[in-house]
Amino acid sequence: MASVSRETPSLFLRNATGLVKGWSGFDAFTYSFMAVNLVTLGMFYSLAIFAYVPDGSPVGSIIVASIAVTFLAIAYAGLIAAMPRAGGDYVWQSRVLDGVPGIVAGAVVGGVSAYLVANALALGDTVALGAGVIGLVVGGAIGRLKGSVAFVLAATGWWFILAQWAPIYGAILKLELFQPLAALLGWHEGVDFFGSDNGTFVVSLIVIALTTFLVSLGMAGYARIQRLSLWIGLAGLAVMVVLLLVSSQADFKAAFDREAASMFGVSGAYDQTIADAVTNDAFVPVADPLSFGSPQATLLLIPFMLFWILYPNWGATLYGEVRGASDFRKVLTGMLGGIWVTAVLAVAFVLLAAKTFGWDFFNATNVNFVNWFYGYTTTDPTVPIWSYPPLIASYLIDNRIFQMAMVIVFGAWFLGWSGTLFLSSTRMIFAAAFDRVLPEAAGRVSDRGVPWVALLFIMVPSVIVSALYAYSADFRALTLDATLVIAVTFLGSAITATILPFWKPQIFANSPIAHLKWVISGAGLITVVILGWTIYAWLSDPLYGIGVGNTNSIIFLGILYGLAVLVYLAAWLYRRRQGIDLSQVHSAIPAE
Repeated sequence: MASVSRETPSLFLRNATGLVKGWSGFDAFTYSFMAVNLVTLGMFYSLAIFAYVPDGSPVGSIIVASIAVTFLAIAYAGLIAAMPRAGGDYVWQSRVLDGVPGIVAGAVVGGVSAYLVANALALGDTVALGAGVIGLVVGGAIGRLKGSVAFVLAATGWWFILAQWAPIYGAILKLELFQPLAALLGWHEGVDFFGSDNGTFVVSLIVIALTTFLVSLGMAGYARIQRLSLWIGLAGLAVMVVLLLVSSQADFKAAFDREAASMFGVSGAYDQTIADAVTNDAFVPVADPLSFGSPQATLLLIPFMLFWILYPNWGATLYGEVRGASDFRKVLTGMLGGIWVTAVLAVAFVLLAAKTFGWDFFNATNVNFVNWFYGYTTTDPTVPIWSYPPLIASYLIDNRIFQMAMVIVFGAWFLGWSGTLFLSSTRMIFAAAFDRVLPEAAGRVSDRGVPWVALLFIMVPSVIVSALYAYSADFRALTLDATLVIAVTFLGSAITATILPFWKPQIFANSPIAHLKWVISGAGLITVVILGWTIYAWLSDPLYGIGVGNTNSIIFLGILYGLAVLVYLAAWLYRRRQGIDLSQVHSAIPAE
């Protein structure tokens, strides 16, 4: 009887990814610039919170945060040039964080996570310490499995938590487009609807559908949309800058009072906004934008700024589809452009806001709305919608058509940003499927180079999480976890950049940046320190509403990271039964 030989399964899903290099260096810059988005994340999540640290330097905090993120960009540009692969953080970490680094990283993540969760559950110091020790041992044991730490960090950062970003994008869209347009049209029912839980959920579904469509266009198709959005958005910004330059604070006060009375029936809204902030929010005047402020307070503002400006490397998972990705200078220039062009525009906006809106009014109207929006107070803001800067700047022209046109044109900033919700995450999911960690179906690619099943992997949970966000105030309070998890993933890659030239010299020596090992490693180390300090501040200071400021956030984080561990262990056991050793998979560099 002839013997039957069983063919050993191949390590990777196939010999080629099937992805298409559909982006130029300019497209990568545009993606970076739109990820560090002045209008969407910037104006609402960072530039609207100076009132929470009134003694800090607004301009100083923007500049220092930008310098800090510059080191992140250098480290990431080095990783991209050394290994320009779809999947970014997941690929780099899974090929570098093995052996001692993997065990140490697994032990730290496991130990800290277990301790924090036990502490958040108020189980007592002794139990929390014991849980931390057990977590350290278990985490270290899991870290011995090559690729495990990379999957846990990248899957949580680029997959699980991205579902939480869907309703965050939805909340921003309703605040910056739907509610302003409803108010300008005199549609009060629409203002109320979009301000409700149902409105939040509906707009989140619109965002999910829009983003799914944009990603389905493929890299080249989405790049065309993004370039158009860039130029339209900058044109709208130029109009707003001119309006603020040529108008006085008295002009704006009269315009704001006129429109608040016309749309909402609120008399003397400008002065009333400041009075309400003092009464309801214990508001105190914020330091002048150009003041040096208190160094300690300015440091407290840095983590707030990083909620917005931390993302010039958001496209890192896509560089397997960018032409010339191994060119370190080109990649770095694109990311630095995303940081510093935005930083200059942000400083200019803050100075103009102080000049024309009035610095006390600008901070008062923001604190009134933000405190109400996140449930820190039950007192309604003076006017029922956020004082979205392009909207209130448009009041300077007493014409409804112009005002609506201004809001719609600024919607281009959201359109150019919206694809970042799913585009980067699909590549991490695809890369894990290509490595056979996730089901093979997630590695399927359409004729346009779209990993469409991977898209479903992020789209479906986004709908579920959007419902939780819309109808649960407690879940909505976990919003800032979305940034913390991303920062932890970036920390893993910063560690990778630090040790890559020395731990995996054969990879680095064969790259076009072999002569820059001290530059890349040094930038990585500085980034490790900056991110480590930032994450510690977010977790330990109640000012930021994470960690000790919201123990539910710690439990939520523990669930996410624990789920990622279970997914990896299940994949490891399943592939082992198939005769596939994931350690061997993660010892090889995947196709470009």
